[in-house]
Amino acid sequence: MRDINIKAIECFETVARQGSVGGAATELGVTPSAVSQQIRLLEAQFGVRLFRRERRKLILTHDGDILFQTATHAFGSIRNARSAIIRQRDLRNLILRVSPSFGVRWLGPRIGAFLTANPEWAIRVDATQDFTSFETEIADFDLRYGHGQWAGLSVMGVMHDLVMPMCSPDYRDRLQGISDDPAEQLRHAVLIDSVKTMFRWDLWLSLNGVDLPDLTYPMAFDRSSMSLELARQGMGVALDSVNLCLADVQRGDLVPLSLDFPVIDFPAYWMVCPSRHLNRRIVARFADWIAAAAEVHEAEARACLTQLGCRFRQAEPPGAAQ
Repeated sequence: MRDINIKAIECFETVARQGSVGGAATELGVTPSAVSQQIRLLEAQFGVRLFRRERRKLILTHDGDILFQTATHAFGSIRNARSAIIRQRDLRNLILRVSPSFGVRWLGPRIGAFLTANPEWAIRVDATQDFTSFETEIADFDLRYGHGQWAGLSVMGVMHDLVMPMCSPDYRDRLQGISDDPAEQLRHAVLIDSVKTMFRWDLWLSLNGVDLPDLTYPMAFDRSSMSLELARQGMGVALDSVNLCLADVQRGDLVPLSLDFPVIDFPAYWMVCPSRHLNRRIVARFADWIAAAAEVHEAEARACLTQLGCRFRQAEPPGAAQ
């Protein structure tokens, strides 16, 4: 494509469509001589005549007609694509990106309330681990799980994470039958690894002063929803977020491995976007809505864990600047 003079082809296509150099010059906002020069350059490059003049009219040659049919189709497709992009941009759409487990287990059950309150808006949710490149991708904001430090972007804290080892009641009872010591119980437990979480087993064990000489993960998942489901089925102990399984904890399908270990409490969920995106009314409205929904959820989660006898330990997100 480097040897194709797009500017010259644009001039040629416009002349052929308008039927005159003067008409093309008016449409393109240049002088007739500039248009004529581009046509001469194109004919020299192709080595053929593209127009012939008959009775003061420009008529396409056979070669010119071939080029015109291709060029007008290509430019027409580009114009249609541009119009579609502009129309899509101007529609009442809200586009956000969210991590899969948080999207399915937390946002999914709640997003209907937001849509009911904003029926004039359409919403698109992309559930993916990949963060948005706002300079090259179309998205209003990300709901990100992480340390809260993303240079050049506006970052609003949404919710703390509440992390603890969890398992089924039967699995906990089996471990307690082996020993009353929670550390010893862990040495006999199957540890389920959630590989995308910030507090993984190695960091958590160090934080709690538990030494496991042979730290292995027979099961490892990049989706917290899978780790939590396997723990609920009695396959092992998952170290993961209570936010993603609060209903299971409330029903008693998942229980703390031991009340001796405090719940790790740290800021982990963020609404992230370029600051200019906050000028959109719907983005600001969503920010207010999710902050209120998260506040209600956090209060419910803390009340549930407190009732179970859990303690809380404040922590900084791993990787955050101290």
